[in-house]
Amino acid sequence: MSYEERTDNRGFEELRPIEAKAGIIKRAEGSAMFKIGKTVAYAAVYGPRDLYPKFLQDPAKGVLRCNYNMMPFSGAGERVRPGQNRRAREISLVTEKALLPVINLEEFPNAVVDVFIEFPSTDAGSRCAGICAASIALADAGIPMKDLVTAISVGKVDDKLVVDLDYDEEAYQDGEVADVPVAMIPSTGEISLLQMDGVITKEELSKCLGLVKDACQKITEIQRAALKEKFRNGE
Repeated sequence: MSYEERTDNRGFEELRPIEAKAGIIKRAEGSAMFKIGKTVAYAAVYGPRDLYPKFLQDPAKGVLRCNYNMMPFSGAGERVRPGQNRRAREISLVTEKALLPVINLEEFPNAVVDVFIEFPSTDAGSRCAGICAASIALADAGIPMKDLVTAISVGKVDDKLVVDLDYDEEAYQDGEVADVPVAMIPSTGEISLLQMDGVITKEELSKCLGLVKDACQKITEIQRAALKEKFRNGE
């Protein structure tokens, strides 16, 4: 059997519809909304502010903390248990790792920058959507950055390499599925996150990473447009 047509009729290298906005949470230093398909991420940045307890402080640079959280009824399946669980802690950690290469925290010794990422709706690709939202929010907060970070999942559904898997594709039952979330710094092509769930050959993975570059260029244009729109309006 061959995977001939995606369930939502997209091309195999086509992204779901994307929307992005910056500065949507007034009491945060920076904030953003990033929507891809039915997955919606809201990110809010607080800080830099003094880090307590003091023994956690780093006199050489600030600390980035990310908090990933799916709201209880955000998914199509069972109710998500509120609060941090093992998966949320893991994604919070990889989100930090994906963002750190572009952030200059040396300007904020002994301080912390907190990023809270909330999902009212999910349909696969949430960690990538969260990274895209957080990146816009950090820039909106004025945190010094070398570039934005863009993320997208690529992978394999049965015999086809695809970009931006949705939930139906992740749950595909008639063949093997590989899901590969990738975060990239668009200006350099540097990869700051690469995870993999499923089976894929080395050659297929190499082709997938080629697809990531094109997808990330499209996404970063949307991220930049969201920031320009906010500051164009003088907010």
